Amino acid sequence: MPSHSPYAPSAWRWVPTLYFCEGVPYVVAMTVSVIMYKSLGISNTDIAFYTSWLYLPWVIKPLWSPLVDLIRTKRSWIFSLQFVVGAALAMIALPVPAPFFFRATLALFWLLAFSSATHDIAADGFYLLALPPHQQAAFVGVRSTFYRLAMIAGQGGLVYLAGTLQETTGNAHRAWAGVFFLLAALFVLAGLYHLVVLPRPAGDRPAGLTQRPVADFLSVFATFFRKRDIKVILGFLLLFRLAEAQLLKLVAPFLLDGRNVGGLGLTTRQVGLLYGTIGIIALLLGGLAGGYTISRFGLKRMLWPMLISMHLPIAVFVVLAVMQPSNLAIIGGALTIEQFGYGFGFTAYMVYMMMVSAGEHRTTHYAICTGFMALGMMLPGMPAGWIQDHLGYVRFFIWVCIATIPSFVATALIKVEPTYGRKTQPLARESPPLP
Repeated sequence: MPSHSPYAPSAWRWVPTLYFCEGVPYVVAMTVSVIMYKSLGISNTDIAFYTSWLYLPWVIKPLWSPLVDLIRTKRSWIFSLQFVVGAALAMIALPVPAPFFFRATLALFWLLAFSSATHDIAADGFYLLALPPHQQAAFVGVRSTFYRLAMIAGQGGLVYLAGTLQETTGNAHRAWAGVFFLLAALFVLAGLYHLVVLPRPAGDRPAGLTQRPVADFLSVFATFFRKRDIKVILGFLLLFRLAEAQLLKLVAPFLLDGRNVGGLGLTTRQVGLLYGTIGIIALLLGGLAGGYTISRFGLKRMLWPMLISMHLPIAVFVVLAVMQPSNLAIIGGALTIEQFGYGFGFTAYMVYMMMVSAGEHRTTHYAICTGFMALGMMLPGMPAGWIQDHLGYVRFFIWVCIATIPSFVATALIKVEPTYGRKTQPLARESPPLP
């Protein structure tokens, strides 16, 4: 049983590593896969379309989340799924040098994505069971920080390592295979570590089937879709990131593509440093600033400024595409501005989902919100590569700027509680799961 100290050593032994392990597979499936496929010669159209499908497990994870409660303990789900993630990463490494690597690795990325989404469910549920409420509040910043550090390690460290190995060996396929084998070994070690250190809370036991499991399951979903103004809520959840969803699929290809086709011609290692490390740090700082700002002034007052801060910096990519600077400091500065604005503005979206989820069944309702969030990333991202291939980078980034308009319309229609998010009012009694 965990100690009642707000900073119990037992919690420090597993909370940081658990949320680091939650973040790494997500960033590998969503971002590292894009960079790998681009460096291995796959077209932007195919990259954007097929990797966007990897969002699907996070879209539909609320559909099988009750199984995690009904079957086995959440503790056993966690370390078992970390072994599965390790196996999936090792299997991704095997076909990378082969001619059929694209189809084979995509199938294995699907296994990785489903395992990661299920791991998220178990980890977030375990967090609520293993820690008393005061510790949940004390460690919410810790879990968020280590989740973001996982993004830096994946999008920055792994990509930088792959670029270094590629320059050393002269073989991109072998470089990426080596990275995935290393990551697989680390996840096996993580599973063994958590098998030993995870506590055994008394409440962590299978719920078992009720007399009406299907009816109970559907009733929880029905209460969400009976919320007032649900159509407006869903429109906002789906449209807020319409522009960003398209942009994110093409940032790495734009940085890696040669100048003769409108890109910036960076190496894989440079992308890992600028976009995967400096950019993610700016994203983290933007998120921290956004959280502080909302706690100070409230969501209603800050919603429009944060919406503008998220979308206006997209224009830096139009400038980069037109000017095609070679100075890394200029490129890094532009990425920093865009990522900080994205992190700052995206906080408003997260807090709005907490507001919508408040009340009975808040954990399940928040999971449904994150499912629609993932759907809002998946659908626009699928045709983004095809659009870019037909428009070129300059006109594609102009199009992305135009695509911000629906999010402004959706924001104008939603209703926000006047004081929600301010420090005088807690955001939620429970710590919501990370997206």
